[in-house]
Amino acid sequence: MTALGEFDYIVVGGGSAGCVLANRLTKDGKSSVLLAEAGGKDDWLWVNVPVGYLFSIGNPRTDWCFHTDSEPGLNGRSLLYARGKGLGGCSSINAMVYMRGQRGDYDHWAALGNRGWSWDEVLPYFKRMECHFGGANDFHGCEGELHVQEPRVRWEILDAWRDAAEQAGIPKVDEFNRGDNFGNAYFHMNQRGGERWSGSRAFLHPVMSRPNLKVITRAHARRIAIETRDGAKRATGVDFVIDGQGEASARARKAVILAAGSIGSPHVLQLSGIGPADVLQARGVPVVHELPGVGENLHDHLQIRMMYKVQGPTLNERANSVFGKAKMVLEYLMHRTGPLTMPPSQLGAFAKSDPSEPAPDMEWHVQPLSLEKFGDKLHPFPAITPSVCNLRPTSRGWVRILGTDPLAAPSIRLNYLTTPEDQRVAAIGMRFTRRIMEQPALAKYRPSEWRPGRDYDEDEALVKAAGDLGTTIFHPVGTCKMGSDAMAVVDDRLRVHGIEGLRVIDASIMPRITSGNTNAPTYMIAEKGAEFLLTEAP
Repeated sequence: MTALGEFDYIVVGGGSAGCVLANRLTKDGKSSVLLAEAGGKDDWLWVNVPVGYLFSIGNPRTDWCFHTDSEPGLNGRSLLYARGKGLGGCSSINAMVYMRGQRGDYDHWAALGNRGWSWDEVLPYFKRMECHFGGANDFHGCEGELHVQEPRVRWEILDAWRDAAEQAGIPKVDEFNRGDNFGNAYFHMNQRGGERWSGSRAFLHPVMSRPNLKVITRAHARRIAIETRDGAKRATGVDFVIDGQGEASARARKAVILAAGSIGSPHVLQLSGIGPADVLQARGVPVVHELPGVGENLHDHLQIRMMYKVQGPTLNERANSVFGKAKMVLEYLMHRTGPLTMPPSQLGAFAKSDPSEPAPDMEWHVQPLSLEKFGDKLHPFPAITPSVCNLRPTSRGWVRILGTDPLAAPSIRLNYLTTPEDQRVAAIGMRFTRRIMEQPALAKYRPSEWRPGRDYDEDEALVKAAGDLGTTIFHPVGTCKMGSDAMAVVDDRLRVHGIEGLRVIDASIMPRITSGNTNAPTYMIAEKGAEFLLTEAP
C-alpha cells in the first residue's frame, strides 16, 4: 500500500464543499491539507460552457450516473441520479442557480437546538464568499470568490410568464436571496463573464500552488481508519483505492473531513463500519461504531415537469435548426451571451400551497424549451416547461451500501410522493401552474397543456400524473443530519457523534432541506465548517 503521508486535515471529496475547505484550511499556511477527489479533473470543455450540463449530466466522464431504486411514488420508475464526478463536484455540472433558501429554513435548524445556524447567523457567511454583481449591501458581499451574476439572455415568453404569475397572485420581485422568497424573478447564477463559475474555479484552482495543499484525483475512499485510545474512538486516516486498482493511505493529525456529499459521505461512513448496525451486518461490514442515522433522512426536491405547446418563439425551434445552432455558437464565441449561457431554468417563482404555511413551500423553475429528459433532443415544436416542486417534502428515504466494494454504487431510495402531504402539495402545485398558464398575459402564445393533459383533473389522477412526470432537481440532503436526537450523525459543529477527529461538512448535514437549489447553502456550510476547525483548540 502506498503511503501518501501525514497531513493536518484529510478532506474526502473535491466537490463544492471540499473546494471551500481546501482553500480556507490552507490560507494561513499553518495547516497541511490533502484533498482527495474520487473523480478526475475538471478540464473538459463542456464543464465551463454553461449549457454544457446537457452533455455532462448522464456522461460517465463527469457524472457518477447513479440511479435510484424503483420508486413506488413514481409509479415504479427509477431515476438517473446525477452526482458530479471530478473537481468541483456537482458545481461543475449543476444548474448554476444561486439560491440561499429562506429565513425559515435556517431558523428551523436553530429551533432544533443547532446553535449558530439561524438565518441571521449564517447570512454573514453567504456574504463573505460572494462577488455579487450588485455590489455590497445588507444582503450581499462583493469581495469573495464566488461570482453571482444576472442572466445573459432573455426570452419574451418568460417575461410574459412573469406577468401571468403576477396576474395569478405571485408578484414580481428583484431577487430571491433576502430571506423571504415570495414572488417571481429571474434567477441569479454562479457565472463569470458567460462561463460557469464552479467551486473549483472559485476556490480551488487559485490556490493549487500552495505548498501546504496536496490535491489527488481518482482516489476513491475505501474506509476511514478508526483507532481506540483510552476508551475513545478517533479517526486517524483514510485508505484509498487509486485509479480503480492501487491502494494508498494517508494519516490525519487533526481531523478527517467527509465532504463527499449526501450520497458519498454516508457511503464512506458505512464502508468504514459507521452506521446502522443492521444495515452493516447484512452487508458483511463489521460494526465499528453504531450510528443509526447514517444514510437515513434522505430527501430531495421533486419537480413536476408540466409542458405546454405554444406559439413560439422558444429555444426548441432554434436548437433544432442548423442556422439557429450556428447563430447561438457564434453569439457565444463573440460575446459570451445567448442561449449557450443558459442554465436549465432562468426564471423562478415562489408561493404558498396554503395560506397557513409560514413561508412559500412551492417553487417553479420555468424553461423556454421542452424535452423528455436531460441529454435528449429538444422537441420539434415550440413549447415551455413550467416545473413546480414542493420545497418542504415530508417523504424520506435512504442511502445504503450493497456490499463491501467501495467502487460499487449504493442503494438510493427517495420514497418520493409517498406521504399524503406530498401528494396534496403536488396536486395543488399542478392546479396553480394551470392557473398561471390561463392568465391573459400568456394568451397571445396560445398555450396548450401537453403534459400531463387536461384529462388529468381529479386529485388521484393528478398524483398519478405527478408520479409519471416527476423527476429530481438533484438536491439530495440530510443523510448525515445535524442535531442531538437519536438519528443525528453530527453535532452543531459538524463533529460525528462518538468519534473524535471526524467531521462531515457538506449538504448531508442539513436536518431539513432548504427552499431551493442547495449548492449555495453547501458553500455556506463549508465556510462555516472551516471556521469551526480553525478556531477550535488543538
